[in-house]
Amino acid sequence: MKTKLLVVLFALALGLDSVSQCRAEDNTLGAIADVTLVRPGCLVATVIGSVFFVVALPVAAMSGSVKQTADTLVVTPAAATFTRPIGDFTSIQ
Repeated sequence: MKTKLLVVLFALALGLDSVSQCRAEDNTLGAIADVTLVRPGCLVATVIGSVFFVVALPVAAMSGSVKQTADTLVVTPAAATFTRPIGDFTSIQ
C-alpha cells in the first residue's frame, strides 16, 4: 500500500512540474495584446510615418538621407507590423 501511494505521489509531482513549465512557456496574453493593441498601433505608426516621410522627402533628398529617413519613418514600423512573429516584442524598440 505504501509503495502504491509513493508511486502516485511521485507521478503527481512529475505531472504538476510539467504543467508549471507549460504555463511558463505559454504566451497567450502576449499574443492577444499583440494582435489587439500593438499591431494596430504599429499600423497607425506606419501610416503616420509615411505621411511624414512624404512631407520630409524634399529636405531628405537635398541632404542625401532619403534611405535613412525612409528606414526610420516607414520601414521600421512596417516591419514591426507585418514581419515579426505574433507575441514577439523583442524587435520593437
